[in-house]
Amino acid sequence: MKLNFRKAGSGDLEFLLNLERESFPEFQQTSASNLKKGLKSSFQELIIAENAADNQPVASAVLFKYKHMLRLYSISVALQYRKEGIGNAIMEYIKAFALSNNFRSITLEVRESQSKLTDWYLSKGFEVIKTLKNYYQNGEDALKMGMKIRTEAIDKGNKNLIVIDQPYVWQNTGLKATIVSVKEYINNPLYQNNANFRIFNLCSSYKYQSYGYYVSLLASARGQRVIPSTSTIKDVQIANVVQALSYELNEQVNQILSKEKGTNLSLDLYFGQTPLKAYKVLAARLYQVFEVPLFTINFIKVDKWIIKNIKVLTFKNLDEAQKETLFYAGERHFNKKRYNFPRLNNYRYDLAILINPFEANPPSNKEALEKFRKLANKKGVYVTFIGKEDINKINEFDALFIRETTNVNHYTYELSRLAFAEGLVVIDDPWSILRCSNKIYQHELFKKNKIRTPKSFTLTKNMFEDKLLDNIRYPAVLKQPDSAFSLGVIKVNNKEEAKRELGLLFKKTDMVICQEFLYSAYDWRIGILDNKPIYACKYYMTQDHWQIYNWNSDAEDKSGNHETIAIDQVPEEIVSLAVKASSLIGDGLYGVDLKFVEDKVYVIEVNDNPNIDYGVEDQVLGDKLYQLIIDSLINRIEIMKNIRHINLINNKQINTGNQNK
Repeated sequence: MKLNFRKAGSGDLEFLLNLERESFPEFQQTSASNLKKGLKSSFQELIIAENAADNQPVASAVLFKYKHMLRLYSISVALQYRKEGIGNAIMEYIKAFALSNNFRSITLEVRESQSKLTDWYLSKGFEVIKTLKNYYQNGEDALKMGMKIRTEAIDKGNKNLIVIDQPYVWQNTGLKATIVSVKEYINNPLYQNNANFRIFNLCSSYKYQSYGYYVSLLASARGQRVIPSTSTIKDVQIANVVQALSYELNEQVNQILSKEKGTNLSLDLYFGQTPLKAYKVLAARLYQVFEVPLFTINFIKVDKWIIKNIKVLTFKNLDEAQKETLFYAGERHFNKKRYNFPRLNNYRYDLAILINPFEANPPSNKEALEKFRKLANKKGVYVTFIGKEDINKINEFDALFIRETTNVNHYTYELSRLAFAEGLVVIDDPWSILRCSNKIYQHELFKKNKIRTPKSFTLTKNMFEDKLLDNIRYPAVLKQPDSAFSLGVIKVNNKEEAKRELGLLFKKTDMVICQEFLYSAYDWRIGILDNKPIYACKYYMTQDHWQIYNWNSDAEDKSGNHETIAIDQVPEEIVSLAVKASSLIGDGLYGVDLKFVEDKVYVIEVNDNPNIDYGVEDQVLGDKLYQLIIDSLINRIEIMKNIRHINLINNKQINTGNQNK
């Protein structure tokens, strides 16, 4: 019998009462009043199993939810449906429910005199913990039984799932990955209800409506990361899309293939690896762009090398030599060294925080980083601090939080882009880095959207004439487009100084922003997250200097004083303008710099990767500031995994196959 599972409602009360009378002696039966309480309780879960053919209820289960433990209070099957395997199906559902809701164990009590039922629970993986004397009534002892949840299924080292038509053909059994059939993946509740799996789809075909197509489609619906995704399957079939996706690789492709004498080259890639050592780096980059487990990529040279096409390989069509290469590549891919930090199994998500311990002015000090770690752990998020050397391990995480100064021409941008391509939640995301790293972009963006900024115009190297400097009102400020922390920002007092400094700047960049000089004793910084203000600071200019940072100072601390203000104490026009400006960049974490001069508010710039330092930005909110950021990351992960949608569906209906008891 095929079953649907759903939460019980008030309309099921009569059915539940009948089951109690049919299934248990009077001293074990649950009263109507207690059943009514259970239906309304957040502490209990009353489950109804229905016959999928006619939606008639046939069985029930009552679960009590504790912090880390799920207590199975009862399973009841209607008399006419017993011995049809319904008990097995209910137990599989309960295990899947426990796993997907992060319970560490399931416990239950059974009458010691019910030896057959005890044996059945033993066959399902339960063990006897102890005897409870006179538990039900005098002379009716109970056995307390329990089982640990299959935590290895959500452990980061074993979350990889290879789905293949015939699992027995995979000869390498030493992988840190579970190999399952298509049928098992589609029907097993363990894989239906857990978004933490990473699916490697090696089906024999990816054609529309084939099993391979549906595996990728189901994985996406379940909130699981899947390689290849349905969009990737389609993308690699379209030549124009392949060319567009590979555009940024053209320079690297031509550099690596420069010694090739022919005009055609084919590379076979297995999990981002190729047996040709000379193309190891290229293979890894191609795999980042085209996330397909196995494919052949064909290059052709006309004036320069370009990608001609991509042919997806399937296990079914590999010859013996190719299979041997695949097994070796699979072992290297799945068994590479992982992070071996002590951790509990009930962490929901893994967060990588990118730091550079040698950075002189990082966006978060050590105390703030420790705050992020502790508060994330409390919310079920395991934190690992990583560096640039860990770029090849990024796909082991659910999210990346960058706490190192970012720049487009820097590995921080590369890592952000790679993490985003891998399906991770990323703060700072690559487009925020791109938009915030260039002041020329922001100048045009703010002008178009009528956001007040200091009067600005762009000076271009090849179109620059000295007479342009006659129209500037001095003092003025010259800005290198990708400047940060006041570096590359220069105050000039006259035409001669401007001409000299522009000569130096034009050696680094073809365009420079020239901006009117507005003096203020401090700049406002409004921290924005998810398009909402989360903190406000006044950053004061350093003593006898016009900037917040004075890099020429002999003092150890080269920045001015600071004052953190509650958001509701900040003038509304400052906050609203900050939110408006940051919303043009994105919905990530930003710091908006503003000046308040002569009763007017000016946006100076929007920064990605703003400072979150212990003792500075957190002076008003304290731990809540860190919690807001962690909560945002969790929310983004759950949206990305579609967990909320999945849980809603699971509460209404979960299909399980017919099993015999």
